[in-house]
Amino acid sequence: MTEKFNELKQKKLFVLDMDGTFYLGDRLIPGSLEFLEKLKEKGVDSLFFTNNSSRTRQFYKEKLAAMGCFVDESSIVTSGDVTIRYLTQNHSDASVYLVGTDLLEQSFIDGGIRLTKNNPDIVVLGFDTSLTYEKIERACTFIRNGAAFIATHLDLNCPTEDGFIPDCGSMCAMIEASTGVKPRYLGKPFRQTVDMIKLITGRSNNEMAFVGDRLYTDIAVGVNNGITGILVLTGETAEADIESSSVKPDYVFESLYALGQVL
Repeated sequence: MTEKFNELKQKKLFVLDMDGTFYLGDRLIPGSLEFLEKLKEKGVDSLFFTNNSSRTRQFYKEKLAAMGCFVDESSIVTSGDVTIRYLTQNHSDASVYLVGTDLLEQSFIDGGIRLTKNNPDIVVLGFDTSLTYEKIERACTFIRNGAAFIATHLDLNCPTEDGFIPDCGSMCAMIEASTGVKPRYLGKPFRQTVDMIKLITGRSNNEMAFVGDRLYTDIAVGVNNGITGILVLTGETAEADIESSSVKPDYVFESLYALGQVL
């Protein structure tokens, strides 16, 4: 076990989930700030990555600041950012019908994505906390008419201080049930996320570790791509869930604070 902890001590970048890992709702999980301080003391970098595409990097920067955590916008990435990069690289001329919040829509516009409400080439679904039946109806119609279907991430639930609320994956399930079309998911745990993080940070697989509370996203993005995956038990996953999961974390800690203690 000491050797495994020594491996962690050699990491140069910890990619941290946010919801359920660093905070819940508007409350920091105890020990989160201390973990960041530990990394700074060691000269180790951190990057926040959240699959939650309902907000933007600027929003999360302000949210963290309100909780006493001050980071640059460049230290935050969302699945919305990954989706914009994917569309720009692979579908630069495509028109997109976006099912998402106003903040996500503005980030798509700023990213040069051509949005439309009529006959799009692609339907993109994000974590839309302003979801309406009309949006779902239009998305289903466009997909039946041949539009490609892309989703920013596959999380089924979003953790809050009061429990879980339906996330993007649950919304996609409704559209899939109606149309019979499964979306192409981006965000964690998919390779596009790893590629973007490598581009931003310049770090290699063996220099990084992903930390989070969900086995099928936060941990899978690591272990499925040859990168260390560290599970914390402050959010969605309980220790008992590991045995029945096909995704096995390399390490399990009660919290970020506990992880910081071994560093």
